[in-house]
Amino acid sequence: MDLINLLAFVVVVALLVISPGPNGLLIAKTVPASGRAAGFANIWGFVAAFYVHGTLSVFGISVLLVQSAQAFFIFKILGAMYLCWIGVKSLLAAWKAQTVVVSADVKKAKAVNFKGAFAEGFFTNVLNPKVSMFYLAAFPQFLSMDASASQAYLLVSAHALINLIWFSCMVMLLSRLKGLAGSPTFSRWLKSVTGVVFIGFGAKLAYLKP
Repeated sequence: MDLINLLAFVVVVALLVISPGPNGLLIAKTVPASGRAAGFANIWGFVAAFYVHGTLSVFGISVLLVQSAQAFFIFKILGAMYLCWIGVKSLLAAWKAQTVVVSADVKKAKAVNFKGAFAEGFFTNVLNPKVSMFYLAAFPQFLSMDASASQAYLLVSAHALINLIWFSCMVMLLSRLKGLAGSPTFSRWLKSVTGVVFIGFGAKLAYLKP
């Protein structure tokens, strides 16, 4: 693979990763309330979704999203509904009286939190048609006509690595705020803001055109 193309791809995806969006918002919501491990679970969900989109792009399956207006519309609405659902859930949690119950099975509770955080990270990206469109429109531009699948996955891995580094730094920074989550006022404020913004992202995605 041409080194210049690889470097150009790295610059493009770095700008995409660091730009404000649902991923950063999800990390900001998860870490102060659920801790560092849950934040990293979000990140691994992001990474898994990138490989799904990369695989669909490599095999040309996701071209349907561009060629079929109906398929794009269904996929877009699913993604918008999911983002709005996260937002509504966050708003409900902000105003619902929380009763802390100490569980005897701590390991089981952590496993459930990890799986839930991973799922949120995964579905936030795998149902995002913007990510699909990036892998359909921009991604192939960095590959030569005779590029192999391994070269394509090299670019996907570069995207995943940049994502991992950036959001890991964010997790480490936000983990220091975990103590603030114990404050009812801060917790309610954080959940309210993230809930409203997620609903906003969902509404914006619903009006996205291919």
